[in-house]
This record gives sequence, structure tokens and C-alpha cells, in this order.
Amino acid sequence: MSQPVDSPLGQPAPYSQTFGQYPFGQRPFGEAVVVQEPKMPWSKAIAVTIAVFLVAGAVAGWAWQQFAPLAQYTVDENGGALGEEQMTKVFGPDGTFTAIGFLTALVLGALLFWWLRNYGPWAVGIVVVGSALGAGIAWGVGMLLGHDPLQARLETAKPGDLLDAPLELHTWTPLAAWLVGAALAAAIIAATTWRADPVATGSVSAASESSPQVH
Repeated sequence: MSQPVDSPLGQPAPYSQTFGQYPFGQRPFGEAVVVQEPKMPWSKAIAVTIAVFLVAGAVAGWAWQQFAPLAQYTVDENGGALGEEQMTKVFGPDGTFTAIGFLTALVLGALLFWWLRNYGPWAVGIVVVGSALGAGIAWGVGMLLGHDPLQARLETAKPGDLLDAPLELHTWTPLAAWLVGAALAAAIIAATTWRADPVATGSVSAASESSPQVH
């Protein structure tokens, strides 16, 4: 067993010199736990978030074009008409875009907010802005791949032909699904973890500073 090191006055040295600052791994009562500051620069954090949502938006746009149900027009002498069954598919692209966008933003928003949580409330803004960018990219990619104007095809079609409706959004509401998903993920994580990381107000609390030091 190691012997205590004598202090300059000939008295046994305090435990902090013999066994470390906190004997037996215990902290003094009232000492705050310091939250680690973010080590990544703001520019890199924003760049990574934007890059992730850019890629996700492109993939989501492709998936929207591939899986969105499209109504079919029946060509006749007067142009094209939608039957009762096809009328139910008119808003299929809107629903598909909303589902894909919400789930994508929910998952990526949770991962990115957890990664950026040391940035405080600003992490929410970064994630939400990134999700808005992803929504725009998804819409643009889907329109580029699947929006085929109907009028030009009607002019060359024959009576009895079936023509898919152009891929498009009938309202801008589905774009908001990305923002809602990302904001909801950030809110859930913040609500469940905000007490887990106490904010330090100093290395030692007022209670421990006022207590006499034992030598």
C-alpha cells in the first residue's frame, strides 16, 4: 500500500494529492458538470447538413417519380377524360410526396439534431433550413423526371388510348411535410434529453465555495 506524501509542513498530504483530485471517483457535492463545447466549426456543421439533405432530396424526388400513383386519362374525340376510378388518383402524387418527405425529414432530422445538439437552439434552425432545401430538391428532381405535359401527348394520341397524368403537386402543402418532420424530430429529442446535460455555471457551486476548506 502506498504511503501518503508529506506536505512542506510535515503534515500528511490531503487525499487529492495522493489519490487524485476526487478520491474514489466522487465529485464534491454541488459541483456542476461541464457540458462539452462543440468542436466542429459552424461552417462545417452547416455544410454537412446541407449536403445530407441535398442527397436525400434527390433520392426522395426519384422515389416520388417512381412510386406516385398517377391518374390515367382516356382519350376520346374531345380530348381526354377521367373516369370515376381515376378521379381518386388525382391527388396520389401529393400524398406520396408528403409521406416520403415526412419520413425522410423525421429520420434525418433526428440524426442531425442529435449530432448537432451541442450547438443549442441553433441546431433546430440548421436542421429545419436543411429540410426545406431537401423539399425543394425533391420537388425539382421529381418534376424533372416525371412531369410530362399532357396537352402535347393528347395531340398525338388516338381515341381509346390511356395517358398518365403529369406528375405534379396540386398544392404547396406537401412541401411543408419536410419541415414538420424535421422540427418534430428535433422537438422530441430536445424534450427527452434536455435534463440529461446540466449546464455548468462555474467549476464549483456557491454552496461548495462557501464551505470551509479542509487541509
